[in-house]
Parts: sequence; C-alpha cells; structure tokens
Amino acid sequence: MSVRTYILCPGQGSQHVGMGNDVAEKFAVARAVYDKASAVLGFDLADLCFNGPDERLNQTDISQPAIYVTSIACFAAAKEAGLIHPEQVAAYAGLSLGEYTALHLGGAFSFEDGLKLVAARGKYMQEAAIATPSGMVAVLGADQAAVEKLCAENAAGEVLVPANYNAPGQIVVSGTKTACERFATAAGAAGFKAIPLVVAGAFHSPLMQNGADKMQAELATARISSPRQTVYSNVTAHPHTDAASIVKLLVDQVVKPVKWEQTMQTLFASGEVRFIELGPGRVLTGLLKKINRRIAVDNYSSAESINAP
Repeated sequence: MSVRTYILCPGQGSQHVGMGNDVAEKFAVARAVYDKASAVLGFDLADLCFNGPDERLNQTDISQPAIYVTSIACFAAAKEAGLIHPEQVAAYAGLSLGEYTALHLGGAFSFEDGLKLVAARGKYMQEAAIATPSGMVAVLGADQAAVEKLCAENAAGEVLVPANYNAPGQIVVSGTKTACERFATAAGAAGFKAIPLVVAGAFHSPLMQNGADKMQAELATARISSPRQTVYSNVTAHPHTDAASIVKLLVDQVVKPVKWEQTMQTLFASGEVRFIELGPGRVLTGLLKKINRRIAVDNYSSAESINAP
C-alpha cells in the first residue's frame, strides 16, 4: 500500500515576527506570494510578518491573513524545491483559520479570494471579541466528557463551551471572562491543569455570532467551487463536498468547536500516512505527536527546512 500524504495548515497562534522571511529571501516564488498579498490588501503585509511589531502581528485582523499568506508561501517554496507534489497529496486539513488555506490549496477558491475572506474573518472576529469581555482556557489532562461537564457546571447562565478538541487530554474552552475564570478554578480543583490563553476573545463560541453573520454575507458573494482535492471540515471532521456546503460550514466554524483530534484520527485510519505541516510554527506537529507519536511529520516553515532533495 502506498503512503498517503496529508498537508496540514496552521491556525491563529502560530504567528511570530520573522515568519517566512528567510523563505522569501531564498525562494522568489515565496516572495511573489507576499507581494501579491500586499497588493490585494493595500498594505505591506510582508513587512509586518518579517519585522513586526509583535503587538500588531498578534492582533486577529493581521495575524489571520499573515498566517494564510505565510503558509501558502511555504507551500510554493516546498513545491519548487520538489518536496511537495500536489498531485500526490491525498488531502488537506487546516486548524480554524488554516481551513481557508487548505481550501485554497485544495482548489475551492483562488489565493486572492481566499485572502479577502481571511482578512474579513480576522476583522469581524476582532470586532466580536471587543464587543464582549471573553476569553479561552486550555485544559490539560481532561477528556471530552469531563470538560463538557465542567462547562455545564460553571456556565451560570453565561456562554462557556468547548472550542477546540486538539488532542487527547488537550481541549480548549471559550466563554465570557467570568465564566472562563470559574472554569479555570473548577478545573484546577478537579485535578486538571487550566491555562488561560492570551487571545482577543472567545473564538469558536456563540459569542462570535455577530462575526459569523458578517462572514455569511462575505461568503455568499465569494467565488467558491467544489474542491478539486479532498479538504476536511473543522466542524464535521469529514471532507467538504460542494460550494454551498463549504459556505455553511465556514460560517458554522466561527461559532462551533474545531474537531481537530477527530479529523486526525480519521486520517490515521486510512493506512500508512505521512504529514506535512506548512509554516509558520510547529503547533500542528506538536498536536500530532500527542495523538500518535509514531506518525511521520515534516515541517516546512523555514528556508533550512525547505531544501531541494
């Protein structure tokens, strides 16, 4: 049986100042991705990626397009170096924002159209986060049932829900600021490790509904087609099908949990597999190793990692 290759695209939180800089210096195709992005957006995105400052790059409205563009620049460089052969890729999957990267690479929409959607998504999610004091808490050591029970017990009429099923024993919850504080205290008392995350707001929760409504309008007019290659949905942990379904699931994704562990388990079950994580960062590689430490993973996020075979 031949090895199936899956490409993984990172989400928000993977950004860092300097990301993609050495790749753009070494590969003209990668630099061209940044130049095209800056032309579409009307500002120098490459400068923010390469030079920061941190506080601007980390804001949701900038970090989302920055990660999308850097991931695609790394893909272009790895393809030119002969490390990625698109026709041999079995499927694409992306975490949260990374689902847009995956859908572009899978042929559902153009780079430019995807970038405009991602920029709008970052803007609307930032606005929704500002509207309500809210946050996210990572809980380590608890299973899904325990986390859902803690959410139910500590919501007290406020929003408090699982937001990311990342890996066994690593789940993130979203909610109002006070609900997250109650959850963290209760999780600690139950013997779990609770880590409040430095994020703008309660992503993948009903508190993002205003952002989801605005994305509905953006997606309704976007040029989206059925993917040419398999792309997995965060909401269902199954492959996307047609354009109408993609629109619905991308709207749902703003307010519903990301089923990342479930998606990875589905891919593991397909036989002998290898994974490629595109830059920036190595977050998804870390999650994969928590799910199955024997899985082969290549990470293409730097010029050093992208060398012609």
